[in-house]
Amino acid sequence: MKAFFRISLAPALLLVATVAHAAQLSTDARSAIPYNVQQLVVIDYTAMQNSNSAIALRDRVMPPELKQFDDALSKFTVTTSGGGSIDQYVDVLAFALYRTSNSSDDLNTVGIAQGQFPVQDIMANFQKKKIKPAVLRSNNIYPMGKSGMTFCLVDPSTMIFGGSDAVKAALNARDGLAQNMLTNQPMMGAMQSVDSEALWSILDGQGTQTMMKQVLGQAGSVTDFDTVRKRLQESWYTMDFSHGVNFDLTIVTGDAFSAATMSSLLTAAIMVRKMSSTAAEKQALTDTTVDANGGQLSIQFAASDTEFASLLKSPLFQSMVH
Repeated sequence: MKAFFRISLAPALLLVATVAHAAQLSTDARSAIPYNVQQLVVIDYTAMQNSNSAIALRDRVMPPELKQFDDALSKFTVTTSGGGSIDQYVDVLAFALYRTSNSSDDLNTVGIAQGQFPVQDIMANFQKKKIKPAVLRSNNIYPMGKSGMTFCLVDPSTMIFGGSDAVKAALNARDGLAQNMLTNQPMMGAMQSVDSEALWSILDGQGTQTMMKQVLGQAGSVTDFDTVRKRLQESWYTMDFSHGVNFDLTIVTGDAFSAATMSSLLTAAIMVRKMSSTAAEKQALTDTTVDANGGQLSIQFAASDTEFASLLKSPLFQSMVH
């Protein structure tokens, strides 16, 4: 759980190629995300797989939890002829971190893959190996190779995968036995702001508070942050690589005072970090802008490809993603 949130910004660094597609989730996929989702990360998987640089960068920043999911996809052979892995059929990949109880510490992760999956080949492969599914109502849940994970093809274009409990929770949400994200208005509203992008993430209030605590560092321990922390309602970010690297994060605070306070704290944190930064880090911090506008806080970062490549090797970058 902690590792996922320590790198809550890292999934946005998985792509380093120009992408033009939108990573949108279907209604069926959205309905499989539990209501208490704390963070949702959605990636144009096709673009990521087609970029050698993206794959190398992914290996650097992806946390163990998400890497296990990705490895399971790439190692899961689907055809009876023994050729091909499931990831070649994936167009969009999403990871949802959700609360399993009222406690913010009880978290689980489920993956959702969209594409055009060879259902007949997959089923024939299981029949040949005499693998029988676990049945949950009308849903068949199969083991995902030797990864220890399970998956369910809810339709030819939507796969839910992850640990057994996570897959069952997602199916309960999709089948109407539990609330799903479609009725979570704050998160649905946040998603509308970003789901036309190739890579995006949304976080609820607790996820946003955790993320900002880590971003602020020592500045996050001051009284001012504790005063506005619980007013952080939700946030979303996107990354664009059309011309260098552009990162755009929006945090909803609900009122102008909280947004202004967070802006001051972030500005102070940037100044503190500059004092002990390398040249590449100082340039990156200089290129970061923080702006409070009404009840929202906007954080933007832009760098050339060369500047970003230097930043990846810096201690500051490593501290943010590990």
